[in-house]
Amino acid sequence: MHALIVETESLIAHMVQDILEESGFDSFAFAATAAEAIDAAEARCPDLIVADVDLREGCGIEAVQSICSSKPIPVIFAGHTFRDALARVPTAKALRKPFGALGLTAAIAEARAGRGPAETVA
Repeated sequence: MHALIVETESLIAHMVQDILEESGFDSFAFAATAAEAIDAAEARCPDLIVADVDLREGCGIEAVQSICSSKPIPVIFAGHTFRDALARVPTAKALRKPFGALGLTAAIAEARAGRGPAETVA
């Protein structure tokens, strides 16, 4: 399975990758800007997106909306606040930063199953 990790902090992106690998993902694309995220999704459609809400260039929410406009993809937003993200992408799950492995693992399972609460706090 292929995951798109949209995160400005490389340490967090690699932590997310490690946890996704433990959850069965074996292919990854990384993006730090909204434009990079859209380009990566066009190159290979992800099975899951983990996206930071606040990017240095562009908006994680808008990138996800663009990527998911033609195909529903499970999404996990990570951020300090994400009320707007859940209002604009109501099927997404959310994880409050800072988060741990257990919280992300639970959010991955919920996003892939399409169930559970929208907000996961770890």
